[in-house]
Amino acid sequence: MLHRQESAGLVVITQPTHSWVAGCIARVWGNEQFGLFVPREEVCLGAEQHDIGWVVWETAPTLNTKTGYPYNFMELPTAIHTNIWSGAKHLALPFGRYATLLVSLHGTGLFERFRNWQKTLESSRLVQAYLDQEYAFQEQLIANLEQDSYYAAYATPENIQRNRSLVAIWDTLSLALCMGLDESRHFHHIPTALGETTITLTPVGNDIIKVSPWVFHQDKVTLVYEGRLLEDKFTNEILMRQTLNNAK
Repeated sequence: MLHRQESAGLVVITQPTHSWVAGCIARVWGNEQFGLFVPREEVCLGAEQHDIGWVVWETAPTLNTKTGYPYNFMELPTAIHTNIWSGAKHLALPFGRYATLLVSLHGTGLFERFRNWQKTLESSRLVQAYLDQEYAFQEQLIANLEQDSYYAAYATPENIQRNRSLVAIWDTLSLALCMGLDESRHFHHIPTALGETTITLTPVGNDIIKVSPWVFHQDKVTLVYEGRLLEDKFTNEILMRQTLNNAK
């Protein structure tokens, strides 16, 4: 769950909604400078479903008693967080192997990059167990794709790494857009047709964001997503969930 503070209260956005926005970005991504990606539909699906592991938790989010709001995705205890990501591959697999590989790689990439979980020995143990499990799954899945007459061409280390990087940047851009921009932000190591570059997102008013350089194959991109407004804080988890279900 994402939090976006507004004057009327806290807007909460589910992880599946944010993930869907990432998928929307993927579907309009690419031009002469930024190139294409293959297999296109599977990569778009992987972007769209990269947070599929959160689906069950989002149906009954837990209350952070320290804030009075549902936990946001950065606050969850390590045990819950690793459990969510451990289950993601099982939820994704019915959609297809290549998309599932990208979902799994995205999860391990998050834990590899962000080291807050190293605060205690127990959290470190939980994360390492999750990583070991996912690495083994990824190795097996890649080997399976390499034996596939269609997917073998897309299962090369170079292609997988490019697609993994794209899902990560689409995730980051979606987070920035969903949580709101009040000043320019720079995003580095963006894959292009010939290498990497930096892009800048700048708010220019009326929910309009300028993107430079332009990364899309359309002249204009419109994104619409849902959030729910919480006007009060909570001490009761059941009441919080009921309020969420009825929020607009």
